[in-house]
Amino acid sequence: MGQFAGRKNNALKIKEVSSHKLGIAGEKAALKFLKKNNFRIVEQGFCFLRGEIDIIAYDRKTLVFLEVKSRRSHKFGFPEEALTPAKQKQLKKVALGYCTLHNIQDVECRFDVLSLTYNEKGYTISHIKNAF
Repeated sequence: MGQFAGRKNNALKIKEVSSHKLGIAGEKAALKFLKKNNFRIVEQGFCFLRGEIDIIAYDRKTLVFLEVKSRRSHKFGFPEEALTPAKQKQLKKVALGYCTLHNIQDVECRFDVLSLTYNEKGYTISHIKNAF
């Protein structure tokens, strides 16, 4: 788990920011978190078969497909709870498409979730490895 504080003057105001902007800022915080933890980012926003993988990166020799979920609070559940079985199935299809398009074979792969909750101080990040 990690926490990234926003700048005092530029911090997002929880009630004023749209869900879309919260998601964009969450993905930026996620990238910063991953780089700090020695992940090598290879692609962002990969779209295939009407699905999208937020971030694709290497964790050493393992190819990791990451889903980023951001929320303002836990009022409606934790961010990772929004990752339904149907969404997981779609992500697996998109990941298979990525590997096929890039001729990736015999590489260990996994699916992780970065669960971000935003407050006035910044994001609290929970990294769930091998989420599904």
